[in-house]
Amino acid sequence: MARRRIKPTWETAAREIGLNLLRAREAKGLSQERVAHMAGISAYTYQKFEKGTSRPGTPLNPRLKTLIALSQVLDVPVVDLLPNSLPDLTMGR
Repeated sequence: MARRRIKPTWETAAREIGLNLLRAREAKGLSQERVAHMAGISAYTYQKFEKGTSRPGTPLNPRLKTLIALSQVLDVPVVDLLPNSLPDLTMGR
């Protein structure tokens, strides 16, 4: 019997982005504070990004400019920071 795939939500996608940031940062051997400083964001903001949130109870939703800066600091393509499966953000429109 084929397994039914669960469609990703924005919350699960945001958590995956956070995990991708964490893995890329650890692979570079950088601290959260250093990455944040080099990307031009606060350490607190970056810490929340790695958790997949932006405010308590609110999924991560970085600006494109911030995501590009983070990819440059971490020396990975932007696509490597994105989740493998994207949620359908057009549902209900």
